Amino acid sequence: MDAQTGRLLTGWDHCVQSIAIILTTRIGTRLMRRAFGSAALDLQDRNATPQRIMQIYVAIAAALKRWEPGFRLQSIKLTQAGGDGIFAFEIAGVFFPAGHLGDYSVSEQRSAVLAANDNGYGLKVVA
Repeated sequence: MDAQTGRLLTGWDHCVQSIAIILTTRIGTRLMRRAFGSAALDLQDRNATPQRIMQIYVAIAAALKRWEPGFRLQSIKLTQAGGDGIFAFEIAGVFFPAGHLGDYSVSEQRSAVLAANDNGYGLKVVA
């Protein structure tokens, strides 16, 4: 279900929402599923050194590998970084529409951008 509207989500839209939830949930904050989430948020508000950016890449990759069976990450690209502290990361990879069922026979190339929005963080689909 769409977290904003309550409508049924399927396919890529559902995967994008799932990725957003994974990457914007701090590890240890979900009851009954303490390991769920990403360590990427623990790295925010620190100096944006090349090493720190690489740690964010690793945190994103590890979280997606563990928690999103319908998406295989192929690349992460820093698309925005500024003195205002707002960063955006484009994630690209292979989407498997039935990956959550263990069926990897059908695949599509897809990408989305993780960036700050009015509510904190969100993902938007890249054409």
